[in-house]
Amino acid sequence: MPHTSTVHESLTAVFQVRHFDATAATGNGHPELAVLLWQRAMDPQRGTWSLPGGTLRNDEDLPTSAHRQLAEKVDVRKLSHLEQLSVFSAPDRVPGPPRRIASTFLGLVPLTADPQLPEDTHWHPVSRLPEMSFDHGIVVEYARTRLAAKLSYTNIAFGLSPAEFTMSTLREIYCAALGYEVDTTNLQRVLTRRQVLLPTGTTASSGPNGGRPAALYRFSDTALRVTDEFAALRPPG
Repeated sequence: MPHTSTVHESLTAVFQVRHFDATAATGNGHPELAVLLWQRAMDPQRGTWSLPGGTLRNDEDLPTSAHRQLAEKVDVRKLSHLEQLSVFSAPDRVPGPPRRIASTFLGLVPLTADPQLPEDTHWHPVSRLPEMSFDHGIVVEYARTRLAAKLSYTNIAFGLSPAEFTMSTLREIYCAALGYEVDTTNLQRVLTRRQVLLPTGTTASSGPNGGRPAALYRFSDTALRVTDEFAALRPPG
């Protein structure tokens, strides 16, 4: 059946590094990259999990629509970074009519943020997605691939990091977002050479076992910039 109308929507893959499988003994679990999803309560595909988004209004541009949908659908009102990804326009991506075209975004939330979510909205590990709605799983994978690539040649990790952090915390963020292990010393050397990191001159509080307090760092910029267009962080081996 030919489409007689087209709806344009925005979808945002919001990522945060979170600790899952927390235990009472440790208070935290293994850090993983997580994506924010809400569960559909109506057909089509009732019970599946969707990225936050919705129809573009006549009086708004796409970034404005993405911010509005996040605020209205999942009560997320502050992002540390938002960028447009791609357009998904397969004719049958959503059962119709009308035909639905989606402009997709990558959004980042820092490690220390804890937005209050509606009951139908949860963080899910990107490595263990639930049953996803329509093509939203493909969008999540596309967004993660973009994030991993940009970690190699930009300062985009500022969007996932607290304002101040130790190198061990930053390493955890990189490992979770990239999906493989990163050496702390090498990471610090590379980011310092690219003038991405600045020492704060202060240290973190000592842990329960004592030891030398770790130095605190911050990012030199909190806006996206290319740091080395020829660089790449690759998995070991």
